[in-house]
Amino acid sequence: MAFEFLQPLGEDFTDFTAALPDQALGRKVLVHSKGDFPDLENVKIALIGVLDNRGQQDGKHIHLNYIRKEFYSLYSGNWYNTIADLGNIAAGETQQDTYYVLKTVVAELVKQKIIPVVIGGSQDLAYAVYRGYDRLEQMVNFVTVDSRFDFGKEDDEMSARSFVTQMIVEEPHNLFNYSNIGYQTYFNSQEEIDLIEKLYFDAYRLGEVCNDITIAEPVFRDADVVSIDMSAVKSSDSGNIVKFVPNGFDGKEICTLARYAGISDKVSSFGIFNHDDSRQESVLIAQIMWYFIEGVHYRSNEYPFGSREHYIKYIVPLEDEELVFYKSDRTDRWWIAVPAGGVTDNKVKNNTLLPCSYKDYLNACDNEVPERLWKAQRKNII
Repeated sequence: MAFEFLQPLGEDFTDFTAALPDQALGRKVLVHSKGDFPDLENVKIALIGVLDNRGQQDGKHIHLNYIRKEFYSLYSGNWYNTIADLGNIAAGETQQDTYYVLKTVVAELVKQKIIPVVIGGSQDLAYAVYRGYDRLEQMVNFVTVDSRFDFGKEDDEMSARSFVTQMIVEEPHNLFNYSNIGYQTYFNSQEEIDLIEKLYFDAYRLGEVCNDITIAEPVFRDADVVSIDMSAVKSSDSGNIVKFVPNGFDGKEICTLARYAGISDKVSSFGIFNHDDSRQESVLIAQIMWYFIEGVHYRSNEYPFGSREHYIKYIVPLEDEELVFYKSDRTDRWWIAVPAGGVTDNKVKNNTLLPCSYKDYLNACDNEVPERLWKAQRKNII
């Protein structure tokens, strides 16, 4: 069974939640306690802790208790989705052992249409989350909020700084697109930046996103897996002074990005990694989790498109083609139709609509092809 390796939370933790007010999250979440595994029939979101931090240089032991206590002390919104805490995955004898258990659990949850919220641990665990989609026979769009691209050499040992390379080169080749939100140029070599362009991946500098955070929303709307590296948040807001980060997203911005991930109808896995497992940082991590779950509650179920009766169609003539945009009359979100081409991989689903922004529409009116559309065409998406 996929869940047999999950460790229950201890009695001290169940005692903590029992003492919380009735309206607190800790009194509403179904918790995996000793001898009592939650019934997943009506569960929409499942929390999983992974106690493996070997992908970071220090590789210290973590326990995640601070994060859970901060999260469960919060009050829920007007939510109807049932949340379960499935407990922890212990560090295996090797990192590969941990990856195997995590990918097996993720695969089973996604198959049951339950969204896993993974609390690491080092960010190489996101590789195992991605590998959980191997059995689902679909291509994966992976979005990370990170100051680095996490590329390494092909023969590098797996770590939080090299796992994306393994996602690209290892079979089965399920990675359709990689998007980075908030990279900081001085942390990435020019060769890595050039590789992003060569592979038609998406990358947005920290300054771009902070200047207009709404440019990230269409990126999340097209994501399957979202991974947040807490080192993308500046220390003055995260509280992590062990690994001092002078520049990065502030608390409000990282919570906004988490909510964008939550309201995306397509996002089916979410993870938070590379934190210091301290009391200070746990406060912000708990709020990031809260905003993601809040977003899930407000999903509009606009993906995939069924009937287009709730969308306004806009046709923009260019010199040698027409671009077709759709705007939802319920959420004011925009999509652009991707001109049909050939598909060489039968795992690519025929989705002819690409999330975009109102700004993309305005640029098209000025005879400028949106960059995301251009990259999608280069990949022969349709």
